[in-house]
Amino acid sequence: MSLTFHWFLPTNGDSRHVVGGGHGSPATASGRDRPPTVAYLSQIARAAEDLGFTGALTPTGAWCEDAWLTTAMVSQNTERLKFLVAFRPGFVSPTLAAQMASTFQRQSGGRLLLNVVTGGESHEQRAYGDFLDKDDRYRRTDEFLHVVKELWQGRTVDLEGDHLRVADARLTRLPDPVPEVYFGGSSPIAGRVAAKHVDVYLTWGEPPAAVAEKIAWIRRLAAEEGRTVRFGIRLHVITRDTSAQAWAEAHRLLDGFDQETVRSVQAGLARSESEGQRRMLALHGGGSRDSLEIHPNLWAGIGLVRGGAGTALVGSHEEVAERIKEYHALGIDEFVLSGYPHLEEAYWFGEGVLPRLRTEGLWAHPFREEAGQGTPPQAPLAGVGR
Repeated sequence: MSLTFHWFLPTNGDSRHVVGGGHGSPATASGRDRPPTVAYLSQIARAAEDLGFTGALTPTGAWCEDAWLTTAMVSQNTERLKFLVAFRPGFVSPTLAAQMASTFQRQSGGRLLLNVVTGGESHEQRAYGDFLDKDDRYRRTDEFLHVVKELWQGRTVDLEGDHLRVADARLTRLPDPVPEVYFGGSSPIAGRVAAKHVDVYLTWGEPPAAVAEKIAWIRRLAAEEGRTVRFGIRLHVITRDTSAQAWAEAHRLLDGFDQETVRSVQAGLARSESEGQRRMLALHGGGSRDSLEIHPNLWAGIGLVRGGAGTALVGSHEEVAERIKEYHALGIDEFVLSGYPHLEEAYWFGEGVLPRLRTEGLWAHPFREEAGQGTPPQAPLAGVGR
């Protein structure tokens, strides 16, 4: 199977420094040099499309712009790129969500992927009027996905669940194709929901041994449901012509972290209810500069000031390609990547790493090669090397 790569739309702002936010931590004001305008986000999306990324993840939360509205506007400035829209069940009815997804598919030409985010922070959920505890939010997600997927198949749904009720629900127009569902979660109840419903299970960038354990866990649960699941991983990337250049960039980012901000963000993240966030915090061990490389070329420095995905692949293009192959050998087929700033880093990865994977038969440009156009032309960004 050819590897699939997705990029990221920084709807909380972008910079040459790390912009924080997520899992209850606010977006850090320092370094938000590029506001998340439709024009700038469209520039990133067009670059990702040209370079060969299949899709782009748009996050959700109080710390960023709304994912549905933003991607609806950005999609009009691209042609083939898909949008992995992060969406929290429970804020709208499952019937309306199914209808929204169906409309998005028609208006975008079938370019929606749905990233279901249950929500790991009760205080943020309450700000949106959701007062369920964490386990009940996952039980509601279970009911929500049951209704949505039945509606997408053209069935009429009646459900009187513990958290959701619908009667005689149906869609007059079905999505074509049916959007694939992406989902992440490290708690036991999250694993059971994933096994029952999702197409792609996402993990954050933990060391390979931990990722292998997660894959085995979800595969076992999915087999008990009579299903199979694909696997993806969410990582940042810092890739350069040489390893020294890449690590110099990582250290530059680290030098830009204000220590008071680090202490404040870490204190906030320590209160998170998310098992995945707890695992991210455990990786950097308090933030000593010498302890942040937790596996060859896997750096936990991003997690000092950012909630959610907190690790980055750092190294030469060859080294980053080798780490991708290492994760692929475990069963990871999809990579959801990002880097600061997102426009330039997309070119570093797209022109430095993807051609190496293509040469080894592990990746093909999803838009050009299917049309028989062969190797895509190089269009380097000014000031960015290959």
